[in-house]
Amino acid sequence: MRAILVILGIVALVILAGMATGFINIDQTQTAQLPRIEGGQAPEFKADVGKIDVGTERKVIEVPKVEVQRPGASPTPAQ
Repeated sequence: MRAILVILGIVALVILAGMATGFINIDQTQTAQLPRIEGGQAPEFKADVGKIDVGTERKVIEVPKVEVQRPGASPTPAQ
């Protein structure tokens, strides 16, 4: 039960963060009306969400060589 509540809380935080950053925009297009004798009307919403394109790119990155020497040991030449 706690796990479900934690997951719902995380989902709510993600939605709020998306709305705060402008990634998610939700507008109400139709208001709700209470039923008098029959019927009624549910609210209607329009949601615009951002789009993410994920791709790959090959790059060559030079990584520095790190040598570790123990204290008191003489340095060895790099090979």
